[in-house]
Amino acid sequence: MNYLEFEKPLSAIEGKAEELRAMARTNKEMDVEKEAAALDAKAAGMLRDLYKGLTPWQKCQVARHPDRPHCKDYIDTLFSEYTPLAGDRNFADDHAVMGGLARFNDAPVMVIGHEKGHDTKSRIERNFGMARPEGYRKAVRLLDMAHRFGLPVITLVDTPGAYPGKGAEERGQSEAIARSTQKCLELGVPLVSVIIGEGGSGGAVAFATANRIAMLEHSVYSVISPEGCASILWKDSDKMREAAEALRLTAQDLQKLGVIDRIVSEPLGGAQRGKRETIAAVGKAIETMLAEMADMKPDALIKDRRQKFINMGSKGLAA
Repeated sequence: MNYLEFEKPLSAIEGKAEELRAMARTNKEMDVEKEAAALDAKAAGMLRDLYKGLTPWQKCQVARHPDRPHCKDYIDTLFSEYTPLAGDRNFADDHAVMGGLARFNDAPVMVIGHEKGHDTKSRIERNFGMARPEGYRKAVRLLDMAHRFGLPVITLVDTPGAYPGKGAEERGQSEAIARSTQKCLELGVPLVSVIIGEGGSGGAVAFATANRIAMLEHSVYSVISPEGCASILWKDSDKMREAAEALRLTAQDLQKLGVIDRIVSEPLGGAQRGKRETIAAVGKAIETMLAEMADMKPDALIKDRRQKFINMGSKGLAA
């Protein structure tokens, strides 16, 4: 288990309980279960207290936890007959964006998402979930295909933001993001999006311009990272805690503002402590959101999506 900065006191207690059990495994005559159970109870209470009042910055840390389930985990579990589609038919295949045809509850869909990777090798291959222009152009190609064949689209968002490298800018990063966002607005099929970790900047909006948007309880969604915001406003990236407060990036704030439609609960301690339960809860949310649009015609879906973004932020502004 990887512990976050604010979880360090918890790590000491859980580590001690595991140490006692490890000693008992090597010495069968030792009876440590009572003491270990007491430590477990103390750790559970501390975990509840820690996660009862997370600050926005702490939620950022949870959203970035390396052990959270990633896009590939959701696709492998929730979808069947997944057939990946690669390349933008122009420059290359961007491994930070994965997508293809699949079945969800035995119905054909198009699924697209950011993939961060789970170890050093895969994180480098996936560019830590930061898509280049070819990733967004691949997404546009898949969105076009879904529109042509009348397939609902499901997007899974988990990115710090679009890749800001020189090559990406030379190949038209901002234009590719804008085209992807525009294509989302033009789709005559249901489009649902789930923020499963970080929803960073235009790199997230390009996939999340949807009819229905859900966020995991401890995920974040903002126009810029707290560190980037602090660097611009205060010329000091160490002020990321103040920036996180000001950005209103938590699921709870964004639901009040009308930016998202629903919050998906996570297990106590975050998605990383209960991957199976988290993935199942996301699947149920996707099923519910798709059912809400089951009888809507293409024109109604387009109007609904555009009106959602016109109205965005109109409620909760006085809060």
